[in-house]
Amino acid sequence: MNTLEILFYALSAFAIVSAVMVLISKNPIHSVLWLILVFFAISGHYILMNAQFLAIVNIIVYAGAIMVLFLFVIMLMNVKKDKEPQKQHLVKFIGVIAGGSFLTLMIALVKQTSQLQGKTVLLKEGTIGLIHPLGKALFSDYVVPFEISSVLFLSAMVGAVIIGKK
Repeated sequence: MNTLEILFYALSAFAIVSAVMVLISKNPIHSVLWLILVFFAISGHYILMNAQFLAIVNIIVYAGAIMVLFLFVIMLMNVKKDKEPQKQHLVKFIGVIAGGSFLTLMIALVKQTSQLQGKTVLLKEGTIGLIHPLGKALFSDYVVPFEISSVLFLSAMVGAVIIGKK
């Protein structure tokens, strides 16, 4: 086993443990923080696949902006345990059936992928996900759509400031 495979399995285990902690955490703020760690593990997988741009966008957009928004919403909702309604037995039963079905599906997928085990390859070469070729294409081949979108974003920001001033 080479170091990339070890790193892949370590990131996968970290992502799975963090995702389980999202589900079993009683505090919603702790769940959001565990979800941020899941996003960092996914970004690590993107880096292993030589897609640095996707990794950076995942960290900035999901782990940064959206998770901060989730934290603010949860904090503004002022969730209290004493006001939380108890779940009915039917809802719990349906949840157990859905979880069992998902577990069965995952076991079937793992068994099916055991046939492809020798054919798994981590990407080491290529320039598809690298930032330099993307920037080169963006500022040479697609410069007009890029500038049009920047003017559109600028006008949206000016409109937001004008609406906010009222």
